[in-house]
Amino acid sequence: MLYYFLYPFRQHFGPFRVFGYLSFRAAGAAVTALLVAFVVGPMIVRWLQRMQIHQVVREGTPDSHASKGTTPTMGGLIILAATLVPTLLWMRLENRYVWLALAVTLLMGAIGFLDDFLKLKQKREGRENRGLVERYKLAGQVTIGFALAVYIWKAPLNALPGASTTLPFLKYMLVVPATIGAAWLYVPFVTFVMTATSNAVNLTDGLDGLAAGLMAIAMATFAIFAYAMGRTDASSYLQLFYLRDAGELTVFCTAVFGASVGFLWYNAHPAQVFMGDTGALALGGALGAVAILLKSEFLVVFVGGVFVAETTSVLVQRLVFKYRRRRYGLAYAQQHRVFLRAPLHHHFELKGWPETQVVVRFWILGILCAFVALSTLKLR
Repeated sequence: MLYYFLYPFRQHFGPFRVFGYLSFRAAGAAVTALLVAFVVGPMIVRWLQRMQIHQVVREGTPDSHASKGTTPTMGGLIILAATLVPTLLWMRLENRYVWLALAVTLLMGAIGFLDDFLKLKQKREGRENRGLVERYKLAGQVTIGFALAVYIWKAPLNALPGASTTLPFLKYMLVVPATIGAAWLYVPFVTFVMTATSNAVNLTDGLDGLAAGLMAIAMATFAIFAYAMGRTDASSYLQLFYLRDAGELTVFCTAVFGASVGFLWYNAHPAQVFMGDTGALALGGALGAVAILLKSEFLVVFVGGVFVAETTSVLVQRLVFKYRRRRYGLAYAQQHRVFLRAPLHHHFELKGWPETQVVVRFWILGILCAFVALSTLKLR
């Protein structure tokens, strides 16, 4: 929005030329996101406290988390506000990439908000705090992923085939299902990526600052990829496919980065507020959307390596438990688990690691994953 208001006056006031630089607008989005989080954060936290919208402690979490039941949740509203406002201020409004990323983020956030709201309503009514029925939540996530996939397939955003993706570590390697007469495979693939990323972030959001910090690292990494893929010179030098207009996603990525860091101000241990499903699903949707729009779906495995590990720990725990219960009985299965508790961060908590130690060490692993992902820019 600022681009259209100020850039046309560059001939009359030279400094307005900076609004034509993507790097300047991306930095502006990050700073604005931080400021919005600092401004609206206290207001939202006070409102949540006044409304007694408290965290519903998940079943199966360590006993040390019992005290968190009095901490406000739905803090994801801070993240949504701190992402939406700067993105609209600093983006070029005709860019389809950013509008799609914003739409996915807001829709995922709406599903999470409904889930949080129902949990709190059920808690106040003295019923079991199950929130939105799991299959309905999954149906919403699948629908969003399906809609995004069909749109990209039928209305390509660039010169590449809509139903296609790239592979990390391979230069100019484009996977096009249409070459084998199965372009439709792109739809379930994208749907899976979207659903998996949103749920992975949601599973990781179990300790103060964990998910927000990892998302800040992941979105900063994807901002670099978006910037490189959206420039003819950088994409040619790095042997990446040039995605016309995709560079504008850098603004969205830095806005989410700033929103995540701004939210950490209130979510760092001891947390004043939790993001809830409102924030976790929105952030997961943002991560998945950026990966899909940049045709870098496989890259998200490297960028979000910690999210993958957290999700894998839950899947392994459940599958092995069900197998052992069926084969050896319930008592044996309960005594012989793969992890002390899943997701993985709870396993290390029960091994004696303080919460802050788990969070910081997982952040370090997230940075390592980011470096591995960035290495794919040259290792081709």
